[in-house]
Amino acid sequence: MTAERPRVDGDPKADPKVSTLAYFGTELRIRREEAGLSQAELGRRTFCTHSYISRIESASRVPSEEFAQRCDDVLGTGGMFARLWPVVIEHAYPDWFRPFVELEKDAVAIWNFQNQVVPGLLQTEAYAQALFAAGKLANTEELVAARMTRQHILQRDSRARLWAVLDENVLRRVVGSPAVMARQLEVLVEAAQDPRTVVQVIPYEVGAHASMDGPFSGLTMDESADLVYIDGRARGYITAAAEDVAEYRHTYDLLRADALPPRASIAMIAARAKELAS
Repeated sequence: MTAERPRVDGDPKADPKVSTLAYFGTELRIRREEAGLSQAELGRRTFCTHSYISRIESASRVPSEEFAQRCDDVLGTGGMFARLWPVVIEHAYPDWFRPFVELEKDAVAIWNFQNQVVPGLLQTEAYAQALFAAGKLANTEELVAARMTRQHILQRDSRARLWAVLDENVLRRVVGSPAVMARQLEVLVEAAQDPRTVVQVIPYEVGAHASMDGPFSGLTMDESADLVYIDGRARGYITAAAEDVAEYRHTYDLLRADALPPRASIAMIAARAKELAS
């Protein structure tokens, strides 16, 4: 990458040395200007608005995969933007989380427990946007785009089995707005219609359960050691140590035992969605 190219419009965020998103924006501006196109004209040819192009070039908006492909077609870049797009998305993740995302793609089973929020693989875009916005994060757009892209693993024919156990807190805390939350819960119900996805809820009446100290996610791998990702406030960490994985598997068994059966769980989720939508 040629990191010495100038900033776009004097905006420090658009310095290509800052991020891959900034590099994408800088390259787009250079290729657009070389083609003699204004932002408005490029927007017209890629079916986007002038402001969308402007925000991408200033590194304040994450491009979509479709947009990257259209830019390659319009600007004749030989697929450069389409190849760069996955790197932009990948680097939206914190360094310590990227290995888990890569391993997740090859898992044959994913088992997740959440005590506060919907698992990332099952979040709607509006729900994810509200979560990241609440954290006042500077790169919210990148993080949301990365999360939505990560969900593509559930759209493959040979996708992993997914088991999600949720504390009832997840249903009761309204994220974004009642409408956003209602739609999110409806998506959970829809996801559970796939036989490869199981969703269970641990109701309040259970009281204390086996993972009051926080969420975690495990991966069952086909040809390598299973592993667990343990979430944390500042950062999470991954362990493949056999004794650690065994301990979290035992904890997960206890959580599933305390949870409502899948059908009863889905009924609870659907009822809560209806309550929020009314």
